[in-house]
Amino acid sequence: MSTAPAVVGVIGGGRMGAGIAQSFAAVGSAVTVVENDDRAAEAARARIADGLARAAERGGLHEPSARVLDRITTTDSVAGLPADADLVVEAVSEDAALKARLLAAAERAVGERAVLASNTSSLSIAELGAALAHPGRFLGMHFFNPVPASALIELVAAPTTDERTLRAASAWTHALGKQDVVVKDSPGFASSRLGVALGLEAIRMVEEGVADPEAIDDAMRLGYKHPMGPLRLTDLVGLDVRLAIADHLHATLGERFAAPRLLREKVARGELGRKSGKGFHTWE
Repeated sequence: MSTAPAVVGVIGGGRMGAGIAQSFAAVGSAVTVVENDDRAAEAARARIADGLARAAERGGLHEPSARVLDRITTTDSVAGLPADADLVVEAVSEDAALKARLLAAAERAVGERAVLASNTSSLSIAELGAALAHPGRFLGMHFFNPVPASALIELVAAPTTDERTLRAASAWTHALGKQDVVVKDSPGFASSRLGVALGLEAIRMVEEGVADPEAIDDAMRLGYKHPMGPLRLTDLVGLDVRLAIADHLHATLGERFAAPRLLREKVARGELGRKSGKGFHTWE
């Protein structure tokens, strides 16, 4: 069995970052989560504690959740990342300039052999890596939501990513009990490109009155054995996140990724999916 990295840094303690931190801590890694300030760091820790409690209820932990949580620390500065980190995963919002700045700061904070990764779902790994002094140790590690329960990590190799980096990331993926797929650095990679295409078409069908969201989701779930329909998945990902990815793919790949008017209207109204309580479905 593959060995987990001993020391991990996670930049960003939102839903994805918290899930990444929880997953590595659960397999024995010491994890440091970077957030903007003490209040955000405490919120991230509470998010992780809640995730661990749910994992324990499902029987998904091999030790008490309190012991796993003890392996997680927080800091309010990228400079506070452990110098001996084996892996640092950036998991902030899809803002290329912000990601590049944080990755460059992380590179200065950790040792030369640390692997740096971005959890971006669509941005160019080569362009993000251009901010680094040693882009060979950088790749994309695209996790899926919810991270602890997902089965896949999409590893994205830029032309500059070296083989040692890719081998290490693959081994750590398996240590988490997940499967990796390796894809070439290209807009949307494999998963986002296909997932967004399906989601946007489903939104257009609602816009055109073809069927209601429940019917469209049921058609894909029952007819094509998808674990959930494309509109429920859009709610889970976040309509604002999906719109940002669609706009990026539209700019890089053309008209077939143009966002439907209905998606823009919902985002403008604050109907962002599960996190706001309403998207294409209503959430408790």
